[in-house]
Amino acid sequence: MGKILIVDDEPQVRQSFEKILTQDGHVVKTAASGEAALAAVKADIPDLVIMDVRLPGMSGLVAFGAIHEIEPKLPVIIMTAHGTTETAIEATKLGAFEYVLKPLDVPDMLALIGQALEAGRCMRSRVELNVAPAAAGADAIIGRSKTMQEVYKAIGRVAPTDATVLIRGESGTGKELVARAISQHSLRSAKPVLIINCVAIPETLLESELFGYEKGAFTGAINRRVGKFEQAHGGTVFLDEIGDMPFSIQAKILRLLQERSIERLGGREPIPVDVRIIAATNRDLEAALASGKFREDLYYRLKVVTLWLPPLRERTGDMTLLAEYFLARFGKEMGLDNPGMAPEAKVLLNNYQWPGNVRELANAMQKALIFSRGYPIHPEDVTRAIGGESPAKEAGDHRADEVIRQWVRQSLVSGDGKDLFDAFMDRFASLLISEALDLTSGNRSRAAKLLGISRPTLLSKIDKYRLRFETSVKQDGP
Repeated sequence: MGKILIVDDEPQVRQSFEKILTQDGHVVKTAASGEAALAAVKADIPDLVIMDVRLPGMSGLVAFGAIHEIEPKLPVIIMTAHGTTETAIEATKLGAFEYVLKPLDVPDMLALIGQALEAGRCMRSRVELNVAPAAAGADAIIGRSKTMQEVYKAIGRVAPTDATVLIRGESGTGKELVARAISQHSLRSAKPVLIINCVAIPETLLESELFGYEKGAFTGAINRRVGKFEQAHGGTVFLDEIGDMPFSIQAKILRLLQERSIERLGGREPIPVDVRIIAATNRDLEAALASGKFREDLYYRLKVVTLWLPPLRERTGDMTLLAEYFLARFGKEMGLDNPGMAPEAKVLLNNYQWPGNVRELANAMQKALIFSRGYPIHPEDVTRAIGGESPAKEAGDHRADEVIRQWVRQSLVSGDGKDLFDAFMDRFASLLISEALDLTSGNRSRAAKLLGISRPTLLSKIDKYRLRFETSVKQDGP
């Protein structure tokens, strides 16, 4: 939810917005002129401004420029009843988040408002680095491990430059936070940073979203549209999941990096654009190169500086710090006291592999906090929060898999390949049956039940592998 300022000279428009947005939980203020809007922003900077272009006295465009002098990262949505007006397009080029045509489609407008509020939050919220969990804000990169110290150093080295950065790492490792930290410590920190998820936008819309289009470029293009790269002129564009970007669009990104210009869809004239590109991916780009799904020239243009984020399982010592941070953060957001964690719960956290990385840990701590009922987080709370799987069991399974894998590798290296598969499977089956019989003191009926096979099948396997056990009729049963 956010504070939203509506600027329009039509009372009905202001009242409609106020009613709809208040019901949605937002705090709404209104202004009927550019002068009143400017005074409202000076008195209390909102999270979003929705402004009509045509206003009495100070025009919407002049008011927009004055508002951005006060707060350059405040998102502004421009409204106009005149789809061809150049002032709305000019406002977008100067940094407006979006412009929309009247009459407005309410569901689309609410979705746009949500996007603008999130974009504004990301631009204005500072990403804190290596701070104490209890003192950290909503956006922080927490960690004191050696691998994270290297990440902090890399951010410090690359941020003051204008170099293109490629951030790589598994999903959930915090690539967007690192991109924002680089932007906030750069020479472009006063300018907007736009975040584009290359997967979230359909392929058919991604190109027009990034580069814009001219009137008549395709069916339905009744007006010129300015793309995100033009909107971010002077600032930074973060291209998340660039490994999934359609091959057809990669050439245009390459041109932007090489020539610092773009062409709108349907346009013929190059448009100079000054943006810094930060990209991120969890994909194996080298495999994509080999399969022809990613351009080699773009690959080398992007990786001027490559920053690798470690998976959480490799950040020894950071698990408890992160857990404490999320408990404090979510506790504050939900109005709950931080109950802390039992030592046994911390052990489980450190033993679990966290395939979803920091994002999974955050979700788990939020769930554990909700269901802990004010008591310290215990092992069963952790187990429930990650979906019922025991971290200790998962870690044990992982270690067992490694032992088996080494055994398999040694067998493959030392064997000549002749009947190796059958011999290996027989050996494994023999060990499995031997362990089941040992656990049941030779009771064949119980051993068969443990193995999930019938008793006659077990008996035939015992004969096949020539297994011998001391048993009694009483123990074995019928």
